[in-house]
Amino acid sequence: MAKKLTKSSKNVRVGVLGSGSFATAIVKMLLENCKTVNWCVRNEFVKGAIEQRGHNPTYLTTVSFNLKKLQITTDINELVSNSDVIILAVPSIYLAEAMEKLTCEYQDKLFCSAIKGIVPKHNDIVAHYLKDEFKIGFKNQAVIAGPCHAEEVAMERLSYLTVAVAQKEDSEVLQEILSSCYIKVNTSCDILGNEYSAILKNIYAIGAGIASGLGYGDNFIAVYVSNAIREMETFLEAIYPEPRDVNDSAYLGDLIVTAYSLFSRNRNLGNLIGKGYTVKSAIQSMSMVAEGYYATKGIYAICQEKKLKLPIINAVYDILYEGKNAEKQFAKLTDKLT
Repeated sequence: MAKKLTKSSKNVRVGVLGSGSFATAIVKMLLENCKTVNWCVRNEFVKGAIEQRGHNPTYLTTVSFNLKKLQITTDINELVSNSDVIILAVPSIYLAEAMEKLTCEYQDKLFCSAIKGIVPKHNDIVAHYLKDEFKIGFKNQAVIAGPCHAEEVAMERLSYLTVAVAQKEDSEVLQEILSSCYIKVNTSCDILGNEYSAILKNIYAIGAGIASGLGYGDNFIAVYVSNAIREMETFLEAIYPEPRDVNDSAYLGDLIVTAYSLFSRNRNLGNLIGKGYTVKSAIQSMSMVAEGYYATKGIYAICQEKKLKLPIINAVYDILYEGKNAEKQFAKLTDKLT
C-alpha cells in the first residue's frame, strides 16, 4: 500500500518526470506551493539551459523558474528516491524507455500520471502499465486530467484540473500542491475513467481537426462533439462501469477544449490531414507529440475486442492507419451522426 501523504504540502517531496510543455506547466504550478520541486529532464543540455537561464529552452520558454526551489536531474532514480509523489509527464511513447531505467525502491511512492496516451510497446494505458510491469497498484496511483492547456497555464489564465486518486488523504494533498490563484483543482475517484477519457478526447480532437481542415463549419463540429461525448460514455461503460457524469469538466470540458482550441496539438494534426497532408508528413511537421495518433490504434483494438460500434473512432482509425481518404470517410460519417 502507498504511504499516506501528510496533509501539509510543505512536507511533501514532489518530483516531475519530463521536460515538455505540460511537464513545464506542472513544475510552474508546483513552485507556487512547494519549498522544493525535483525535476527530471531528458538530457544534460536541457538541464544546463534551465540552470543557467531559469527557462526551459524549448517549451513554454516565457516561464521563469526560481532556481533556488528547483532540483534538476537527468536520473530517474535520483528523482524517485528524493520524492514522495512522482508526476509522470512524458509523452506516452517515451514512458517505457524512461521507466525501464528505474532501479531504486519505489513501493511507498505515489505515481501520478499526467500522460494522455497509450504506452505503445504494451498497447495499454499508463495505469495498467504501472500495475502490470512495476506492481504499482491503483492505491499508489493518481491521474491528472484537464481541461488544461499548458500554454494557458504559462499565461496564468484561469484553468481547471481534476485529480483522480483512490485515497482521500492523497487527493487533499495533491489538490493543495497544485492549486493557485489561476489553477482550480477538483477531485475524483474515477482513476481509469479519467485516464481513458483523456486519451479518447485526443482521438476525437484529431477528427475535429480533420473536419475543420476539410472545410466543415461550427455547426457540424458542434454535432460532432455531441456525438463524441456519447461515444466516450459508451466506451467508458463498456471498459470500466462506474458512477460518473460525462458532462463533468474532466470528460466533456476536456473534450471541448481539445477539439476546439488552437493550442491543441491533436486538433492541429487533424487539421493538416484535412487540408491534404499525408499522415506521415503531418506528424513530421509538428514539433510536439500528438498523443491521439498513437492512442487511436490501441483504442480501436479495444473497440474491436469489445465489439463496440463507435463511428468516429472507426473513421479516424481508417484515415490514420488504413490510408483511407479523409474527405470520403467524413462524408460517410456525416450520415451516422445525429
